[in-house]
Amino acid sequence: MNNMLRKLLILFTGMFCCLSHVSTAQELRANVSVVANQISASTDKKIFTTLQAALKEFLNNRKWSDDVFTTAEKIECNFMLNITQDLGSNQYKATLTVQATRPVYNSGYLTSLLNTQDGDVAFKYIEYQPLEFSDNRVVANDPMVSNLTAIFAYYAYLVLGLDYDSFSPRGGDVFFRKAQNIVNNAPEGKDVSGWKAFEGNNNRYWLQDNLLNARFSRFHEVMYQYHRMGLDNMSEDLIKGRAAIMNCLNLMQALYNDNPNNILLQMFFRSKADELQKIYAKAPPQEKARAVEILSAIDVPNAQRYQALKSATNNNIITN
Repeated sequence: MNNMLRKLLILFTGMFCCLSHVSTAQELRANVSVVANQISASTDKKIFTTLQAALKEFLNNRKWSDDVFTTAEKIECNFMLNITQDLGSNQYKATLTVQATRPVYNSGYLTSLLNTQDGDVAFKYIEYQPLEFSDNRVVANDPMVSNLTAIFAYYAYLVLGLDYDSFSPRGGDVFFRKAQNIVNNAPEGKDVSGWKAFEGNNNRYWLQDNLLNARFSRFHEVMYQYHRMGLDNMSEDLIKGRAAIMNCLNLMQALYNDNPNNILLQMFFRSKADELQKIYAKAPPQEKARAVEILSAIDVPNAQRYQALKSATNNNIITN
């Protein structure tokens, strides 16, 4: 992907300044939190504070791409690791919530790119132990130690891939292939899960598989058109921007008809359902009715919310 387009778009959003201040910053501005409310009081919670700092450094100080990012261009994201079980011997089970946003051109609005939760996180961490990861050697000596960095690296590449997809056609493929490499070389062990096809139909394996599967190429068209032709145009031409998003709804309907249980659509709507409600709240009746019809059919969990659009009077999310 040509990162120059991304730079120019962010430069002119009007929400940042002094982009040339730092020219070699890493790609992510990740806020990391480690929560251990479910862990027994007998466990020394200090280790989780240390782990939180280590994970923040791992995500924010590592170079994940060959592109040069300024400080203002960094991708805003949140990683929340919720420790659910102490397995003993410095081993834990957890869930991981990952969120990422992208600035919309010429506005102060941040659109959600990703909002997902992974319930298959098991790892080993010894306090002050360095967090190491290499694309060339995903698994080190201990699979449970490697599983922690493999999972966080996987989602770092996913965040980058979705961000790049939103700025140029198929711009994220290089990062999705890096995520695929992690899946192909993932740790194995009795408490390790989420990396194999047979372990479920909504895990890291299937998400990566779908992102690079030609059957789901429309998803990448949607990511680009929705953000570049849709949201990024809304400040200058609301009608044109909304029309581009309607075209995306038609693409997603075709994708849904071919693959009703598609994990990519589920991921998309977890991030976009609220935004789509606001986009079409004040659309003309015929356009709104068409949006409600499509969205209610292809995003069934949020169908009631879309039906409420028929009487909605919300303000549009992006204004001049």
